[in-house]
Amino acid sequence: MPTYHYRCKNCGYDFTEHQSFDDAPITVCPQCHEEQVRKIFSAVPIEFKGSGFYRTDSGKK
Repeated sequence: MPTYHYRCKNCGYDFTEHQSFDDAPITVCPQCHEEQVRKIFSAVPIEFKGSGFYRTDSGKK
């Protein structure tokens, strides 16, 4: 299950939730109970493993 990061625009409360892809996004802040919560997007880490990622690993010789 993916983890999503949320922040309330009203009180600034940051929290994370484990949610299914089918679950609706959270809109109500669990701290101040206002409908000001927005999902925070961030860069996804990428890790390259194995061969084929360097100039010397692929192509004709």
